[in-house]
Amino acid sequence: MKTIHKFTTSVITITLLLSIASCAGMTPREKNTAIGAGVGAVAGNVISGGTTAGTVGGAAVGGIIGHNVR
Repeated sequence: MKTIHKFTTSVITITLLLSIASCAGMTPREKNTAIGAGVGAVAGNVISGGTTAGTVGGAAVGGIIGHNVR
């Protein structure tokens, strides 16, 4: 079980680092959209009790709101 936990932690860390590096060339609007989608996904997951539809719906709404914020 510890091996799976270490592997999962490593994959999440690598994914996080790559996603941060990929934001270097983004415009402010693109960054706001990405941040909004991330926050929306977390909020949708919490509100819906962990359903996939709630997570995806939250990401979509958050992305739209983030795109429109200046």
